[in-house]
Order: sequence, then structure tokens, then C-alpha cells
Amino acid sequence: MISTSIVNVTSYTGLELLRLLSQHPGFSVTSITARSSAGKSLAEVFPQLRGSAPALASQVIAEEPEQTDLAFLCLPHAAAAESALKLLQRGTKIVDLSADFRLRDASQYEEWYQRAHPAPALLETAIYGLCERYRARIEGAALIANPGCHATASILALMPALANGIISSDIIIDSKTGVSGAGRSPTLGTHYSEVNEDVSAYSVAGHRHLPEITQELEAAASDGGNPIDHDKALRITFIPHLLPMTRGILATCYADLKQDAQHPISTTAEARALYERFYAGEPFVHVVDQPPHTKWTYGSNLCLIYPMVDTRTRRLLVIACLDNLVKGAAGQALQNANRLFGFPETTGLPSMALYP
Repeated sequence: MISTSIVNVTSYTGLELLRLLSQHPGFSVTSITARSSAGKSLAEVFPQLRGSAPALASQVIAEEPEQTDLAFLCLPHAAAAESALKLLQRGTKIVDLSADFRLRDASQYEEWYQRAHPAPALLETAIYGLCERYRARIEGAALIANPGCHATASILALMPALANGIISSDIIIDSKTGVSGAGRSPTLGTHYSEVNEDVSAYSVAGHRHLPEITQELEAAASDGGNPIDHDKALRITFIPHLLPMTRGILATCYADLKQDAQHPISTTAEARALYERFYAGEPFVHVVDQPPHTKWTYGSNLCLIYPMVDTRTRRLLVIACLDNLVKGAAGQALQNANRLFGFPETTGLPSMALYP
């Protein structure tokens, strides 16, 4: 068994990891931390665990993680990097669910997170944890940067199109999310009375997932033999919206189809065939034949993708949806951990959604 720590287990992503790991045959959660709840048993904080996971429920929450083979970091940015430095020195492999190691350029991190990076040297060795793109590199890594939820949906939606050079560099992403993406700490913006019966855009001047999306889509285009010219860099408009639901991401992406593409796409059937080839054999990315609903992914590690061509405007439209706490966070983290330790990628991960 692989001994495992969850650092900040009382977060939504920490608890979701606990749910998934409790059913995993190869990982054993032996250390859990949360400074605000240190000294309490898990059952005191989450009474629902008494009947479903009694062994885990009796574990006492600590302030600092014990020595383990693997650690999942569910901490805010900056705090995660400081914890990673200590854990890596012990020889612990890390899957970091914060944003600290997603951007390869420390100056970009400073620009978007308004502080110097706490561990810039680690950016050279951290691997971006999108299995559908970096599967081979993940296997030998010590530090995995788990992608953001909006970023996961947006990158998976657009990666095939850019890798095959069928769309222009002007892209619009309209992404909608449930309130659990904001975390458990209470704020006015996620208060029930504020969110219920309401839809609102946020971070309209620039969301922190935007540089992550741009970085990975430009890399995918380059690796696919369609590099983005410096004078024609990707121009992505990314606007997230908050919806009155607990879980889910629905990203609708728009881009003009190239008229001079080597293999031009002009119909929805052609677009779908291209996407099906690109994601052939992927266990958690499914190309579907109708616009997906967020409920179709609720509680699962699936990302559902619907590409179509608007023949009137010559645009490619791609709709992608996933559960922000599973494929957008904890499920993807476990998918990465499975690769790290040689388990089949699907081990312990649900592929069937809860419904209704």
C-alpha cells in the first residue's frame, strides 16, 4: 500500500479526495491535516463518515503531515509551494491542487498572483498534470501541478482543434461553474441568498486560469506542428460565470475556422471525427453527439465534449462539461497519482455520474 497524506482535508477538494481514496485498493490515507481543525477526529468535522468510512472517521487531524509516500496538497497558492518544498526534501511525491506550479514562467505567476513565487526553481521540474497530454512525463515525476477546473474543460475542448491547426488564434471561452469552486470558506459572493436565482460573470478583467489555458493551448499547437507565431499569439477572451448549483463546469468555446488549413473542416461530422480520433482510447474524455449537461458528469471523472460547426458563420463551437470537484480537481489528482505509482489510470475513479 502507498501511504498517503491529504494536506488540508477539510477543504472541498480534500474531502472529495478522501471519498475517492477510501475506495482505492492501492493508496492508504495515513495522514490528514487541517490547522483549523487540528486535534479533532474526522468524524467530529464530518459526521457523515461515521457510517461510510469508520476507519477514516477515527483518524485525528494534525497540523503538519507525517512522512508518507505521496501527498495531495489542497492548500491555497503560496502556502502549497512552501509545503511542497518541505515534503520534497523528505522524498515524498506530490500532487499539488493549488495553482503554484501550473505556470512555467515565474514572472507570469507574479503578475497573476501578485506575489513572488515561493519556490521558482521547482517550476523547471513540475509536470502539468493533464494526463491526456503529458501521460508519459507524469510517470517519472516527483511534483505534479494539477490543472484548474476551468482550465481543464477549456484545454480539453480546444486542444484537438489547435493541435490540428483548424482554427484561428482568436478564441472566446464562456465558462460557467457551480459555487463549490469557490471553496468552503464563507463569503458574501457564495452566500445562498446571494447566489440563488442569480447568474453573474466574475473576474471579467482577467481570471487566473487564463494564462494557464493560453500556455497549454499554445504548447499543444506547437507540438501538433502548428506553432503560434509570436506576432499572432493566441487572443483568448475567457469569462467565467457563477451559477446557483453546487458542482459543474460548462465551457462553451468559439473560434473561426481557418480557410487555408491543410485539412479544412467544414461540417459538424468532420469536426466530430477529428475529435474522436484525437481522444480515441481516452478513458475519461468522451466525444458526444449532443450538447452535454453538467448533471451528466456529476460525481464522475468524465469530461464530455461536443464539437460542432456553425456553417453560417464558419465557426467551430465546442462545448465541454465536467464536475469541477472530480475531473476538475480531486479526480484528476487521483488520475495523476495512479500514473505516478503505476496503477491503471482508471483505478478508484468513477466513470458513471450520479443522476438525478
